[in-house]
Amino acid sequence: MSTQVEASIYDYPKYYELLFGSDVAAEAKFLKAAFAKHAKCEVKRLFEPACGTGRLLIKLGRDGYEVAGNDLNPKAVEFCNKRMARFDLPPNVVVGDMSNFKVRKKFDAGFNMINTFRHLPTEEQAQGHLECMARGLNKGGLYVLGIHLEPTACKPMQEESWSARKGNLVVNSYMWSKGIDRKTRLEHLGLHVDVFTPTSRLRIVDHMEYRTYKVAEFRSLLAKVPSLEIAETYDFAYNINKPHAINGRSEDVVFILRKV
Repeated sequence: MSTQVEASIYDYPKYYELLFGSDVAAEAKFLKAAFAKHAKCEVKRLFEPACGTGRLLIKLGRDGYEVAGNDLNPKAVEFCNKRMARFDLPPNVVVGDMSNFKVRKKFDAGFNMINTFRHLPTEEQAQGHLECMARGLNKGGLYVLGIHLEPTACKPMQEESWSARKGNLVVNSYMWSKGIDRKTRLEHLGLHVDVFTPTSRLRIVDHMEYRTYKVAEFRSLLAKVPSLEIAETYDFAYNINKPHAINGRSEDVVFILRKV
């Protein structure tokens, strides 16, 4: 049986978790190395804005960190908290807007690894997010932000596809750029997610908008939040021993931001 629905992939946390779960070990290893190398405080408490299903929060929580987060999608938050409870972790994820929130207790490091920051459509919301993270961080703490920059010396990547499997469940995804509105700096993206089981096929048809950033535009934004400085930059290879010097061809960049 084949079914097609127009919906957000974030409303299907089980499939989202499977699609994006394959890099958890490499991301967690990189984060811990970044904490040790770049933080100027002991890192014990972690916060992830727009944490989705909490794949990294749970991994790091099981490694001994105190973890918390927020997400705008109630289904993702419920899914995350149930999984945290399953691993005997406090269900510390709440429904919240990553551009306007407060934390109960300051954290030592935060992270947002796979471009979710770009969901914020305006400069004001993006600045608000960085200000919220800066206010929540202890001095010397880190915010590790992964973002897809728009290159200036080559054509940008226009499409991407990947697959994941767990037992008899197979999830394939295809994302492509529909174009950029230069006035609003919003890139329109299409996403098809095909879910296969032995007896059915589901296609989720999604549409997303991401704010675009050339490196100069991101640096201009960051200059509005002077309590955060760039400690180092890396790429999505997550090699802590190989920082990445941003150039006109840079696309996937991890900014290590530090609270001053």
